[in-house]
Amino acid sequence: MTVKLYDENSYLTEFDATVETCEKTDSEYKVTLDKTAFFPEEGGQCCDRGNLDGKSVKKVEISGDEIYHYVDSPFEIGQKVRGEIDFSLRFRNMQNHSGEHIICGIAHSLFGYENVGFHLGEDIVTMDLSGELSDSDIEKIERLANEAVAKNMPVTAFYPSKEELETLQYRAKGEIEGNVRIVNIGDVDSCACCAPHVGATGEIGIIKIIDSMRHRGGMRLSILCGFDALSDYNLRMKEAKEISNLLSVPQSEIALGVKKLNSDQQMLKTKISEMKKQIVKLTVESADTTKEKLCLFFDDMDMDGLRFGANLLLEKKVPFAALLSGDDENGYSYVLVTSEGDISTHTKSANEALSGRGGGKGPMATGKFMAKLSDIEKYFVK
Repeated sequence: MTVKLYDENSYLTEFDATVETCEKTDSEYKVTLDKTAFFPEEGGQCCDRGNLDGKSVKKVEISGDEIYHYVDSPFEIGQKVRGEIDFSLRFRNMQNHSGEHIICGIAHSLFGYENVGFHLGEDIVTMDLSGELSDSDIEKIERLANEAVAKNMPVTAFYPSKEELETLQYRAKGEIEGNVRIVNIGDVDSCACCAPHVGATGEIGIIKIIDSMRHRGGMRLSILCGFDALSDYNLRMKEAKEISNLLSVPQSEIALGVKKLNSDQQMLKTKISEMKKQIVKLTVESADTTKEKLCLFFDDMDMDGLRFGANLLLEKKVPFAALLSGDDENGYSYVLVTSEGDISTHTKSANEALSGRGGGKGPMATGKFMAKLSDIEKYFVK
């Protein structure tokens, strides 16, 4: 059984231990020690990183009472080793995990919601709550969470006896076998948890809920705490500055600037659409509509424009016409139209001959040909 030093001291960065087993895997060696300060991947949280006698510890796993450290080269059984923890990652995880406890504890107190899912990866922290929250609910939880940080309340962890556990009120995701470790955060939360935490809430720093979404009948929240929240804020400020420079507006007005840009873009799209329709109209008016078959090509034309031209040709009682736009590499969007019978009699054979997909009933069909323009023109002119 590996003694969990991180249970006793979350801030322990170095320790001495004895190698108990060393087993070769496909490309690594998994090592057990008599004791360790490395927290394994467990309870939704990523594992610690660091080294054993200078050998990089790439991952740490737990199975039963044993904790496995994965390294590139072997150790001798009984060898004394020095372990060093990457405390920057450990403290980052402590900040985020303690912040998650506070948020879930407040959501439980206010709404009775349970934490039904948790993931603390190296670049994201999410939690799943059993009920939905409004925007104002989320703002309230976030405000109360940061007030808990400002109060600098103590964070403690302990293993109660079986008798004590029966009298405690605490959160837990399902039944837990064996000893239960309880993490208390002031009067905000009490929860069963196996992970290292900060010693006081003030060490968490700011708690920020950065995203929320409905998820399986409840709510998934994404959060960042402490230095992660600071890094995220700096990134957002950098992006806001860049956007403000591109829009030539103050940072406080970038939302208005984007709205104006969208409005201008929509007006431009409308103008372009009208211009394309004029091009279609002029092309149709100049075409020889007395021919039995017409094949008209338009450069960079959308389907609305092609349909507009098809309707103009229907008004002129054209027996059959193919309107096309695209290129040889990406294919050609088409609208086929006839004023005589059902277009489906033309569409099936055209699709077979020109590697096409699409169809329609009545006078008009739409789709795409994956053939060269020269082959398409030959087919419809023959």
